[in-house]
Amino acid sequence: MKAVVYKEPFTVAVEEVDKPRIQHPNDVVVRVTSTAICGSDLHMYEGRTGAEPGIVFGHENMGIIEEVGEGVTLLKEGDRVVMPFNVACGFCPNCAAGFTGYCTTVNPGFAGGAYGYVAMGPWQGGQAEYLRVPYADFNCLKLPEGKEHETDFILLADIFPTGYHGCELADVRPGESVAVYGAGPVGLMAAYSALLRGAKKVFSVDRVPERLQKAEEIGAVPINFAEGDPVEQIKEQTEGVGTDKGVDAVGYQAMAQGAGHEEPAVVLNSLVGTVRPTGALGVPGLYVPSDPGGPDEQAKQGMLLVAIGKLFEKGLRMGTGQCNVKRYNRQLRDMIIEGRAKPSFVVSHELGLDQAPSAYDKFDKRIEGYTKVVLHP
Repeated sequence: MKAVVYKEPFTVAVEEVDKPRIQHPNDVVVRVTSTAICGSDLHMYEGRTGAEPGIVFGHENMGIIEEVGEGVTLLKEGDRVVMPFNVACGFCPNCAAGFTGYCTTVNPGFAGGAYGYVAMGPWQGGQAEYLRVPYADFNCLKLPEGKEHETDFILLADIFPTGYHGCELADVRPGESVAVYGAGPVGLMAAYSALLRGAKKVFSVDRVPERLQKAEEIGAVPINFAEGDPVEQIKEQTEGVGTDKGVDAVGYQAMAQGAGHEEPAVVLNSLVGTVRPTGALGVPGLYVPSDPGGPDEQAKQGMLLVAIGKLFEKGLRMGTGQCNVKRYNRQLRDMIIEGRAKPSFVVSHELGLDQAPSAYDKFDKRIEGYTKVVLHP
């Protein structure tokens, strides 16, 4: 089958690889109809991880079940399904408690597994024509037959639940004000989720005009940090108090204002300044225990200079960690079906699998309006 294969930093290729097969009675093989490129794929693409050449990318996947293992009871050939990016067993202590992003079964010696991602287990990615799904009864979310909502449903694999997770971590409640730093796909989903949860005002902080325009179109207040300190801009619009809640949808590759270089802790520290005393921060943005491309020796070891004293002084709460997709994907699916949510507004391009190398290049460079790319094998 054809698949997107990592070759070296800034280079992927579409190559022939072995088609996956049933390896366990609980497996299914899915014919992939949609698979998305994620911002976290760019960390590997840019050589910012320990990813080895040959890895097949792709943790945002949906399609049609083509083969079913004999132990699978809830699914059948022809079912349309979307898979959380988390690979999870469903029965370990973490999965049983709802923390499917931290499964202790699927990636021995580590809490958490994912398709097509470095250090996240042996699971081949789905930027390909077919995907093997383990523990399929648990990991597959069934969808209505047909092709309706294809670009909405694919976002249930990761970014829609992850944006919602950021709001859950921050405990966003109706009537509150929220600052979301980052207006990439996850940031836009976090702003959208805050509005779905009843926030009265949502600020969206970024410097890319196309992204800020999308944020404004869904009802958020755009804040361009290239035009001035975002903390001060937001305080000016909140009577000097700041927001009730804040979400970091950027992570460790944050850019310093006006400096043109990375400053890994800048968003965390900006949120500490933005959110009012006794507020809360949700941090779904990715931070890593090691970063070969970090701007200094501390950052390379995953240690950042965060204003913990100010955070403590203000009595702020902070929730962190990757999304446990299964905690949210069923209800978000039903909101899409009922017309209550349409997250596909973030999708900028729908392309064939063969166009993946060009899509990675343009998405990484933030050019030609590349915000969220969906590939259709």
